[in-house]
Amino acid sequence: MTAPLPLCVIGAGSIGRRHIEVASASPAIRLTAVVEPQAETRAELGQGGLPVVATLDEVPKDTRACVIATPTPDHMPSSLAALSRGWAVLVEKPFADTLDNARSMMAAAETAGLPLIVGHHRRCHPYVMAMRDALPQIGPLVGLQGFWSVRKHDSYFDAPWRRLPGAGPLASNLSHEIDLLGFLTGLPVEVTALTSSATRGLVIEDTAALAFRFENGALGSFLMSDAGASPWSFEASSSENPAIAGSDQDYLRFTGPLGALAFPSLTRWGASGPGEVEWSKPLKCIPGPQFDRIDPLRAQIDRFAALLNGGTDDVLCRPENGFAALEMTLATALSGQTHRPVRRGEVPGDFTGVLT
Repeated sequence: MTAPLPLCVIGAGSIGRRHIEVASASPAIRLTAVVEPQAETRAELGQGGLPVVATLDEVPKDTRACVIATPTPDHMPSSLAALSRGWAVLVEKPFADTLDNARSMMAAAETAGLPLIVGHHRRCHPYVMAMRDALPQIGPLVGLQGFWSVRKHDSYFDAPWRRLPGAGPLASNLSHEIDLLGFLTGLPVEVTALTSSATRGLVIEDTAALAFRFENGALGSFLMSDAGASPWSFEASSSENPAIAGSDQDYLRFTGPLGALAFPSLTRWGASGPGEVEWSKPLKCIPGPQFDRIDPLRAQIDRFAALLNGGTDDVLCRPENGFAALEMTLATALSGQTHRPVRRGEVPGDFTGVLT
């Protein structure tokens, strides 16, 4: 039997605590430390019996890996510090705050010869992998439609940083959707964005309407809002987040010349008989398969441990994929602020999501 991976979690905010939870529950992981600079939070976690320390220098020397769950601007310095100590890194999404900082992280990991994984955990759902396999059944992608809208509670914005530029749904939530599209269909190469802050009246956007162009010429549209209540979002569809109510409603639709697929149910509409699929012929509805619910963060950390113990993996988000998702997320923010389409390769390396 393979020995558990000695791993620390850096950052004990809301997502950090989820990583602490799954690391503590996984037989593939031995949690060596939780690194948290806030004394009050350390005291709280310490009362629960967790091995809490204030700095990386206090982490036990036998640690081999870490999860970085700090605010995005800290992803680069914490990653570089971890890699310099010989730790493999699983860093939360988005990969970094700028493309230049993401490049620095990738270069450091390559120099150190250590794995660097980006925490796009949705890839680990079994129905996400099944959707990737099912999409060829509808032929080449013609178009897709996404609708992500959840109403964040008013007290969510009590934290000052959540009202500042870079904290809206584009920076906080869209990167998940971009990586998911990349995993399923390939990333868009161009985006046009309209943004609005009309509902909450904050500096940051609360709603965005996006138009995507893909490499094969396919088009897509996506509505993102954290001000409008709806049953349509990945979190509601999957019930993966205990803090967000589930709905079991599809929120993505894909169409091709041979039919259509809805996600995450994998309901497929296809030919009802022989001959050309065209509008005079009814489409047949084929229900999708059923999957057991899993905790994708637990699946992700187990995959991470297996990778470090000599395994192979084609699901975890590699740095080049995390970089590509970050680039198109920042392209969306840039488009919304410049009121023009932005293509891959046009995002400045130091752009943080806010024009100065």
